[in-house]
Amino acid sequence: MERFLSHLASLEIESPDVDASVAFYTERFGMRLIERTDGAAYLRCWGDYYAYSLAIRAGSAPALAKMTWRTDSEQALEAAAERVLATGVGGEWVDGGFAYGRGFEFVGPYGHRMQLVWEIDRYQAPDEFKSTYPDRPERRSSHGAAPRFLDHVTIASVDVDGFAQWYHDVLGFRIMARTQIDGSERSVFSVITTNEKSHDLGIVLDHSTTLGRVNHIAFWVDTDVELERVADILIENGTPMEWGPGVHGIGEQHYLYFREPSGLRVEVNSGGYRNYVPDWKANTWLPFDGGMNMWRNSAFPMTIFEAFPAADGLSAAEDAVHPDMRDRLLNS
Repeated sequence: MERFLSHLASLEIESPDVDASVAFYTERFGMRLIERTDGAAYLRCWGDYYAYSLAIRAGSAPALAKMTWRTDSEQALEAAAERVLATGVGGEWVDGGFAYGRGFEFVGPYGHRMQLVWEIDRYQAPDEFKSTYPDRPERRSSHGAAPRFLDHVTIASVDVDGFAQWYHDVLGFRIMARTQIDGSERSVFSVITTNEKSHDLGIVLDHSTTLGRVNHIAFWVDTDVELERVADILIENGTPMEWGPGVHGIGEQHYLYFREPSGLRVEVNSGGYRNYVPDWKANTWLPFDGGMNMWRNSAFPMTIFEAFPAADGLSAAEDAVHPDMRDRLLNS
């Protein structure tokens, strides 16, 4: 099977107060502002190999504007675009933008905008940020949370299995796991990936009529000790933890969740496993299996069911649904 996508390269989000969000990510979280151009602020994690990890634009509410995926080659970009168009989903070629070249943009069947690119600028650190280690794009940061790189994004969809299957069939995502609640064969959560990670794209069930919503964006630190340090730093500087630290059963990653000033949920991960099995078959988890909390020792807050932008319905969480949504699932 031809491989089309390599990995998640960057995310673009919207914030009703761009300056407040930028200040949070740079001063408290520990990313660096690289550029402000074309109406967006571009920020990077110290370990990402491309120019930026996150772009922030003005919007009326916190939202995911676009995910950018790097293809496996220039030929793979052409082939991926052809496959998307062959499904009847519209798309367009774009000339490029800040730090990337020609790309293909489309809105998937569940309302999420994706951009596929091959030509992308490698980050070249100025002298004051150069690392003594040749393979590092810049020296290790010790500022704030100091995330190493962008890890994944989790979106909300009205059909979890349908979303996963479409991106598997069309763009070659691997389906790694799914969660169903007792008494229903409808998935409330699934994880898919373009590589050996447990996931770089998560999907939670959405019971709103608003397409294209997002549950959270996620960044990576190297160890669970660093993750606990992130919680410590953020709490002491006025950002409470929404949930965690803890360990997910699916992916076995350490996690913590908090909100940035726009209200958007942000996750920090560390640990987890790599899966290289070429014919992997996704297992189905039930809530008591510990997919969301491996240790099964803490209750999640009800705010975890919020997705962005706010809409006329709730989203699920990784192995749970709001009681109102559960009733609708079991009676539908």
